[in-house]
Amino acid sequence: MYMPCFFMLLHAVDILQRNQNSRPDHNALQLPCGCSNCQCYFKTQVGQTKCWNSAHPTITKPPNSYHASVSEELEEPYYPAPVQPHELQFDFQEVENDWLNLMGHDGTHNSPAPRIDTEFWGPGDCLYRNFHKDLDACPCDDNGMFLPPGSLPKPLSDKSSSDWTPYRNHVKFETAEYLFTKNQIPAGQINKLLDIWTSTLKKHDDKPPFANFHDLYKTINRTLLGDVKWQSFSVCYNGEKPDTDALPWMDQVFDVWYHDPREVICNMLANPDYAKEFDYRPYHEFSTDDNKHQWKDCMSDPESHGSTFVPVVLGSDKTTVAVATGNNKYYPLYASIGNVCNNVRQAHRDAVSIIAFLAIPKTMKEHATSDVKFRKFHRQLFHCSLSKILKTLHPGITKYEVACFGDRHFCCVIYGLGPYIADYEEQVLLMCIVCGWCPRCLSSCINLDKPASWHCHHHTDVLVEEGTLNALWDEYGIVGDLIPFTNDFARADIHELIASNILHQLIKGMFKDHLVDWIEKYLYQMHSKKDVEITAVLAFTGLQHFPQGQGFKQWTGDDLKALMKVYLSAIEGYVPVDMVWTFQAFLEFCYLMLEQIQEALDWFHWHQQIFETLDVISTFSLPRQHSLQHYIHLIQLFGAPNGLCSSITEAKHIKAVKEPWRCSSQYEALGQMLVTNQCLDKLAALRTDFTQCKMLNEQLHALNLTAPDEAANTQAVNTTVDNDNDNDNEVDDRPTNVKVHVELAKTPSIELSIPHLLNLLQHFLFGQLNHNDSCDPSKVPLPYCPQFDNKISVFNSACLRFFVPSDLSGIGGMCHEYIRACPIWRNKHPQFDCVFVNTNPGLDGMRGMDQKLYSCAVVRWFDTIGDSPNKDTGMWVVQPAHDNNNMPHISVIHIDSIYHATHLIPVYGTQVISVQHHHHQTYDIFHHFYVNKYADHHSFEIAF
Repeated sequence: MYMPCFFMLLHAVDILQRNQNSRPDHNALQLPCGCSNCQCYFKTQVGQTKCWNSAHPTITKPPNSYHASVSEELEEPYYPAPVQPHELQFDFQEVENDWLNLMGHDGTHNSPAPRIDTEFWGPGDCLYRNFHKDLDACPCDDNGMFLPPGSLPKPLSDKSSSDWTPYRNHVKFETAEYLFTKNQIPAGQINKLLDIWTSTLKKHDDKPPFANFHDLYKTINRTLLGDVKWQSFSVCYNGEKPDTDALPWMDQVFDVWYHDPREVICNMLANPDYAKEFDYRPYHEFSTDDNKHQWKDCMSDPESHGSTFVPVVLGSDKTTVAVATGNNKYYPLYASIGNVCNNVRQAHRDAVSIIAFLAIPKTMKEHATSDVKFRKFHRQLFHCSLSKILKTLHPGITKYEVACFGDRHFCCVIYGLGPYIADYEEQVLLMCIVCGWCPRCLSSCINLDKPASWHCHHHTDVLVEEGTLNALWDEYGIVGDLIPFTNDFARADIHELIASNILHQLIKGMFKDHLVDWIEKYLYQMHSKKDVEITAVLAFTGLQHFPQGQGFKQWTGDDLKALMKVYLSAIEGYVPVDMVWTFQAFLEFCYLMLEQIQEALDWFHWHQQIFETLDVISTFSLPRQHSLQHYIHLIQLFGAPNGLCSSITEAKHIKAVKEPWRCSSQYEALGQMLVTNQCLDKLAALRTDFTQCKMLNEQLHALNLTAPDEAANTQAVNTTVDNDNDNDNEVDDRPTNVKVHVELAKTPSIELSIPHLLNLLQHFLFGQLNHNDSCDPSKVPLPYCPQFDNKISVFNSACLRFFVPSDLSGIGGMCHEYIRACPIWRNKHPQFDCVFVNTNPGLDGMRGMDQKLYSCAVVRWFDTIGDSPNKDTGMWVVQPAHDNNNMPHISVIHIDSIYHATHLIPVYGTQVISVQHHHHQTYDIFHHFYVNKYADHHSFEIAF
């Protein structure tokens, strides 16, 4: 049982009484000029700017002084609404709780066009960037005085290579990290392990690194690096209560625990691990070849939210840690910064940090939806909590601060609220709108697809001032007695900050909850069935298999992503062609480039009418479907959607909430979870520090350990027949000096049972030795072919390493995957993968390739059917190739002609698949196959 040394209780908080009266009085002229002795007010920033340029022409920016540029921008701040409603209602006291360390652990703004700098970037200077010239991240000292150009940063660290403080040595640190972070061993088992360790060292007169689990935890707690203390505040309801039988939530005290977000962000900025994957300046990015605008990272936003330099990315979502033992829900709030590249945020490299556990008020089920007071209290508690938690960012939003960065330079930074990651239910709460309405535009919930203007907080304030609560609810979908937390921050409008959400809008929303459900409803009406034939789908690297069909009780994001890639071919023949075209248009929308997705979206809206025509659905006015219309605008604002997807926060739930909960006693677990997260942050910060000081690498051989990079390289090369590694699509951080490279496994296997293999080898050698000969090597008589009588070694797998320009997941976008041709895979059945072979480099896409079953360099060919993809599915159709004797066309090819692995899906038609069917029998049963260009982004770029 843990009790805090310091606890703050906030009494007399009448959240319920925060009504319209706490809103600022409406005045069309709300923006003051900001210049001394000028009493002018303006409706928009355009009028404000005109006043600066005309009435106050003496305020100019010297062309060559970065210091003057920053100072004068800060003297002309953006003024928010004149009243700060959250601060008026809450009299928070600043109390820092350090008891956790003492206890044991059992839309864009109109702004002047910026000057730009241009730099070429990427492999072979394939891209160029136009940088913002005023926000140029000039280095300064820790007092904010700018340094001369070329000044060196402060040394990374002045500590000795043997300074492992607070640990005695390398072994002690590695042991603590392994037990606490990697293995997460409970306290009792740690003691048992140390007892066994002690017994083995006793004869050597030595001791283990730690005496017991208390010693381990105390050592971790003594770490200063990465230490951000937890703080708390408490809120209770003191609004109008009934005289008798008051509901429990009205008397309950709600605790909110949080980190200081400013300290967390400063730690991210100073993390040397991000130094080379960090955008210091906002920029436009263009392709060198065709000048196409590239949208990738958050800072490639053209305006970067006006004057924002460090956009603070937020995300929140409730999560359940255990359903079996009760409805144990937690409400974490996460923070990141928009400067780090998307691949850093996606790779879980501590660029997303938990900064708070929000309170979840609960009431009886019958009152959860009908009790107006409870619903209002719940919503205002959320916004007031966020306003309080983010309060420490206020000074850095209106005036620059000095922060240390990962390259050890100091720079002046200006904070600003950036995109917010949330699913639709969370967006409704954030935007203070009625469920069923669009968070970004004013389209009516009755017809969301009708064009409408954008939401903005100025427009909302006018409506609240002029209208009634009922009119706002019914006609505009606005909850008029709620105030978004962004009203307390300059340059922040929650309507402009909601990011796109691939997981909950596209995958779970549009695909599963809409399209798949509609198809199942149609199939049940017409064929008395719901499932489609997906059990025969062939195995493919990185693609989930469905041996039991799609009858899942609970779908995960990975399940849905896999189903999206194989669903289109499974419904063809069972549903009208317009439904097939609807799915094809949706998949094209998910894969295409920015310039092409509007065409795919129009195509989708045209063909989806079939569902309404056949009475499958009565309306298309659905918020998640409507959100597709805003994707182009959101990509232009915030970059590629995968960098701001709720899948990032969903993955963070595991490390920050679920695993710490499992390691706790599971009784009053929150305090223990806070300690666990704090210790994890300290260990991660220490590992980064030791790595940057090269202390870990220098000690690897002494500890007889293998470096992660060496292990990855070994795994990539030493691929044998019995390799059971499921991580076939992995990041390869080798130099991007090759576009495609295939490397055979090191271990040979048994010989092939191909009687005419020697003849095939002779024809293959003729082609390799006579590159300039235009004749087909397979037609050359054997006496004219080179003779071969040496030993033949056969391999059952190969590693394919390739460059992926659309998915820069590694250094320069290098990835690798395995290609297998195994007679027996995992002691069960054969595994033969299919690959693309470049037979004609002069042709684009599939027109320069054929398909085959791959057995090392011995291949069985597939021929394309027709000169273009199937018009219904958009995928090429292939069939097994045969020679003149109607025998399978088998040949030997050079391994360098292999371009990429591919996935084939059978053309089902209306054939009923037996329940005894296994996916490895698909090649023998079916005669036509689709080339699945939706298997991954790489295939989509090839099979067009």
